[in-house]
Amino acid sequence: MGAVVVDDGASGVKAPDGGWGWAVLFGCFVITGFSYAFPKAVSVFFKELIREFGIGYSDTAWISSILLAMLYGTGPLCSILVNRFGCRPVMMVGGLLASLGMVTASFCTSIIQVYLTTGVLTGLGLALNFQPSLIMLNRYFDKRRPLANGLSAAGSPVFLCTLSPLGQILQTNYGWRGGFLILGGMLLNCCVCGALMRPLEPPKTPAGEEQVVVPKKSNKKLLDFTVLKDKGFIIYAIAASIMVLGLFVPPVFVVSYAKDLKYPDNQAALLLTVLGFVDIFARPTCGIIAGLKWVRPRCVYLFSFAMIFNGVTDLIGSMATDYTGLVVFCIFFGISYGMVGALQFEVLMAIVGREKFSSAIGLVLLAEAIAVLVGPPSAGRLLDATKRYMFVFIVAGSEVFLSALVLALGNFFCIKKADPVAESKAEVPLSPMETEELNKPEAEKPQSESVAVDSIETVPSCKDDAEKNGELVTNPETCV
Repeated sequence: MGAVVVDDGASGVKAPDGGWGWAVLFGCFVITGFSYAFPKAVSVFFKELIREFGIGYSDTAWISSILLAMLYGTGPLCSILVNRFGCRPVMMVGGLLASLGMVTASFCTSIIQVYLTTGVLTGLGLALNFQPSLIMLNRYFDKRRPLANGLSAAGSPVFLCTLSPLGQILQTNYGWRGGFLILGGMLLNCCVCGALMRPLEPPKTPAGEEQVVVPKKSNKKLLDFTVLKDKGFIIYAIAASIMVLGLFVPPVFVVSYAKDLKYPDNQAALLLTVLGFVDIFARPTCGIIAGLKWVRPRCVYLFSFAMIFNGVTDLIGSMATDYTGLVVFCIFFGISYGMVGALQFEVLMAIVGREKFSSAIGLVLLAEAIAVLVGPPSAGRLLDATKRYMFVFIVAGSEVFLSALVLALGNFFCIKKADPVAESKAEVPLSPMETEELNKPEAEKPQSESVAVDSIETVPSCKDDAEKNGELVTNPETCV
């Protein structure tokens, strides 16, 4: 394992690759937008919070940091809850918590209370929505999954381009308290998105036929640590943690970089708009490319290329000396950033498969949480020490470039190549009997019957040999 595994799901229910899956995709789009854009959108209220509570900018910056820490650091908790209760109830409770946090924050009288409400409560609510939405997207899409991941990831730049101006308007007209109250109401839409996450149902048995259901003991763990035995997962987790150290640094500092070059505030803020606009189109486009027949089995290397592209862009952007250079940097950074955003969870899904994805993503997000908190503050300290943005961008680019090398070289040298016959012939793993039959010489095969291995599905038949029948296991995630 480690390259791409064939995913048959924990329940034996085949991914529909459409139908209600498009509604699930829309819900994931909204959830991804709120999760990634909300910590940045809240920053427009920082000046009023500074004036209200008589604090410094570094004190208000902790709000966004706590939000991100909760989004990433509660990954294992989300995995446990999803495996215990299912995606839909966890997401609806998360939507209520996210909304309650912002509504309660509008009545706060100290910055500590804001930390606990906006930071902890809303951050936990968004985390309980973000991770289950990715899990449901993985269950509803298989062949079209790269495209679905790309479209879902596009929610981040779309919401970033809309929530920040909206927050500015709310602050101007209603103040920070009124703005928090309205944003809290908007977060109730997470509950609607959670309601869209309908569990997959087993296929219905035609009238007059009996469905053979092979009993299976339920031994699913709330948090499956066996994923840590997968070399592909370990390599991915290490590479992703290194990548996050530098990935988010340029968007944080590019506006200040432009202001340091003596450009007006409106021109400096336009750089993020350019970056976000390019990012919107880069993510779904990369999803389409990743879904191509020749590219998809090699999506790990496409992800590595995206990180190399991003790292080299940072290194070249460090030499920008005027506004035109920064605009060009934002265009290429938007392309590479969008590619990384579209591929990061698609690659993880391909490495661990559907059954272990809920546990794998929780552990990966926990590892990334530390890097998310260390990366931007470390870059800020480097800037304070050197007074030059060039070194900040060079370090960030080097970290992302290093993560690409870890992923690509680790996958190439440490992961056994998958069997090409199995990849091309089957959508699900072959049984030992089918593998033996497939490997027989032509002369030994019976002439009167053919072995079909293009698709192996559960059929409503009564065979004597239970091992030849598919299994349908009913659990809270596969039935209503």
